[in-house]
Formats: sequence, C-alpha cells, structure tokens
Amino acid sequence: MTWADAAAVVGGLVAGVLSGAVGIGGGLAFVPILAIGFRVSQTVAQGTSLAAIVPTALVGGITHLRQGNAVVDAAAWCGAAGVVGAIGGALIAVHLQAGLLARVFGAFYIFAALVMLRRALAFTPAQVPEEAPPTSPS
Repeated sequence: MTWADAAAVVGGLVAGVLSGAVGIGGGLAFVPILAIGFRVSQTVAQGTSLAAIVPTALVGGITHLRQGNAVVDAAAWCGAAGVVGAIGGALIAVHLQAGLLARVFGAFYIFAALVMLRRALAFTPAQVPEEAPPTSPS
C-alpha cells in the first residue's frame, strides 16, 4: 500500500462518515481531497467522486431506510430526476474547462453554506418542524 492509497482510504472514511451523518453523499469531501490532495483535474475529481459515492450512498441510504428516516416516495422522485440531471450535468462538465468547473463547484458550496448558516442562525427550538411519517418500502 502506497501513501496515496492510504490517503484515499482516509478520504473515503471521512466521506463515509460525512455521508452517513450529514447526508452529503461524500462529494463534499471526495472532490476537494482528489483535486487538492491528489492534484487531479476538477473533471477527474468529480467523475471519480461520483463513482466512489455509489457504494457509500447505497449503504447510507439503506441504513436510513431501515431506521425509518426516509420518505420513500420523495426519494424515488428525487432519484429519478437526479438520474436525468446527472446525465445532463456530466455531459456539461466534460465540456467545461477545469478552472471554470472548479469555480462553479466552489460557488455552489459557498452559496449553500451561506443559506444553511442563515437558517441555522434564525432557528429557535420552537420552530422544530413536524417529522413526516415514515413510509415503508414498496
């Protein structure tokens, strides 16, 4: 095992923990680890991340389904639309310059972080939303 292999294992562990605990799918960790740590292009980092996320997302998703922490109908609709969007997004990504793709990736995460931070700062315990009733898998 090389140092690069060990770094990939550590990156996978970090992404797996984040995926299961926070629901990010691992890409938030995988892409920067690959682009910065392994010095691959943004396009290669994103493609590798998507391939690596498949087993991570499956295990995390199944675990949450078993615990009743998923709305199956919503997951099915989101997943189906996500497949179509992923095909389009991947076709766009392979035609963009790596620098532009990295800027779009970073801008998206900065925007998402700011929106989440704003909501977290405005949150009070009295605003806890009622949980959706769990649905059993069909």
